[in-house]
Amino acid sequence: MRIPAHSVCTAIRDDIVAGVHERGSRLTEELLARRYGVSRVPVREALRTLEAEGFVVTRRHAGACVAEPTEQEAADLLEMRALLEPLGAARAARRRTEAHLKVLRGLVRLGQERARQGNSEDLRSLGGWFHETLAQAAASPSLTSTLTQLRHKIVWMYAVDAPAVPVEYWAEHGAIVDAVARGDSERARALTAVHTERASSGHRLRFGSGGDRPERVRNSQRPVNMTSLRH
Repeated sequence: MRIPAHSVCTAIRDDIVAGVHERGSRLTEELLARRYGVSRVPVREALRTLEAEGFVVTRRHAGACVAEPTEQEAADLLEMRALLEPLGAARAARRRTEAHLKVLRGLVRLGQERARQGNSEDLRSLGGWFHETLAQAAASPSLTSTLTQLRHKIVWMYAVDAPAVPVEYWAEHGAIVDAVARGDSERARALTAVHTERASSGHRLRFGSGGDRPERVRNSQRPVNMTSLRH
């Protein structure tokens, strides 16, 4: 597989997230360069970047290895997302462009259509696209980059159940977009906080100390009246 040198980091990260490179496994420059069809220089640079992002660690006598995050580190990711995604939505309400709104509304329409059809695979990718666009609408490159990195690491560490009622899930997306379109930053923040908290309840660790079965993330959020938040 030959890829452009500047894409090596993305390719290795994607393979780590997909489980091609297993947790704790060694990442030798020579083998990676051969796998991706590049020299060792871009591989070395990619490994440095991935170490800074937390996907790779350097171990004495072993070199670069895929990181093995703890359960607490995994839980911290969901907590950080719960804080940052509402912030991003609030900023998007103040900074979004008409182009952002067009994409967000199109994604909501498509998501609602797929939800009625029961197409869970499409919904997963559409949900990722929605949240990526919402983060971009915040017009804060550092926040967008952080949220993107969080999403990659969460996908790596967690298996995610499909929403129990996909139509309601996408109705929440629609309510967030309505608040963003009106420029109502506080409502956008509140709706996104509830949505993120509910979504976290469907996350199950891919690893753990207590047996082979992934552990579902506990959701301490009390039921919230979404109707009151929409108006």
